[in-house]
Amino acid sequence: MEIAKIGEFGLIDRLTHDIKPKNESTHYGIGDDCAVLSYPDREVLVTTDLLMEGVHFDLTYIDLQHLGYKAAMVNISDVFAMNGNPRQITVSLAISKRFSVEDIEMLFSGIRLACEKWNVDIVGGDTTSSYTGLAISITCIGETHREDIVYRSGARDTDLICVSGDLGAAYMGLQLLEREKAVYYQMVDDAKKNGRRLPDFQPDFSGKEYLLQRQLQAEARGDIIAKLREAGIRPTAMMDVSDGLSSELRHICKQSGTGCRIFEKNLPIDYQTAVMAEELNMNVTTCALNGGEDYELVFTVPIGDREKVEAIDDVHLIGYMTDQKYGHILVSRDNQEFELKAQGWNFSADTAGK
Repeated sequence: MEIAKIGEFGLIDRLTHDIKPKNESTHYGIGDDCAVLSYPDREVLVTTDLLMEGVHFDLTYIDLQHLGYKAAMVNISDVFAMNGNPRQITVSLAISKRFSVEDIEMLFSGIRLACEKWNVDIVGGDTTSSYTGLAISITCIGETHREDIVYRSGARDTDLICVSGDLGAAYMGLQLLEREKAVYYQMVDDAKKNGRRLPDFQPDFSGKEYLLQRQLQAEARGDIIAKLREAGIRPTAMMDVSDGLSSELRHICKQSGTGCRIFEKNLPIDYQTAVMAEELNMNVTTCALNGGEDYELVFTVPIGDREKVEAIDDVHLIGYMTDQKYGHILVSRDNQEFELKAQGWNFSADTAGK
């Protein structure tokens, strides 16, 4: 069905007619000029991400449901990274004519799945037309007590540096998808040049399913936040790993006025990530440090919490904070020291990428 057939308000009603608020702070959601939220005795956290087709995602290899899920999760992850509780989101879409009503329903179903996982209410947004493809802007609203908020600026000398999960798998998943896409386009070009039918093509993903999952189905680590709270640990500084571990650590160091020292041997790297890096003749440590889109949590804790944090499953100690004068150091497996450089996601005039 063409979107023009039901119009903007018809599309919004179709996407949101059965949404029921789950949070007490959601006094009034979709249906008026503004949502009405209430947070007595709490601090409000707000974060926004804008995803552009051709810059942040490629619909050649991500379906619309996974895209919606990921778009919501990356915002939810930002609230967890402040030690907050995500409560509401707004969703704004710029849509070109090539998308049908059913396409947008599929996109929205992914957004709703992410919200249902963390009991987040969809309370508003906007839709408009686009001449250049699909754009998704999501704002996530969260809350927490003032004393529980964790900023990037709280790390201190001797604090331990921890990271959840593993690193580099999402980037390796992207490289795998780009490789298979290039193979397909080369086959299409060859067929056209030689007057043959377009070939049947099956991408080779065998044994690399985890890498695809990490790239296509981002997960916010609210489970780690819950485990830290249960253990009585309040991080001194924290970020989610969206732009690469090196970049995030340097942000923490800059805002905290510290240096850092991390150890290559302690970096958590999945077996499939290592195998894929070897296939592509890439340095797996570089991928783990700079790949981005892992959406794991990197955080610091006082050295006195070492035993408690070591007891938490899926959390890894990778180093410690130092005095600022010692810089940002990576200690290699053979005990050589290198400057930790941020080589993650950057923005230029016409593109965002490596």
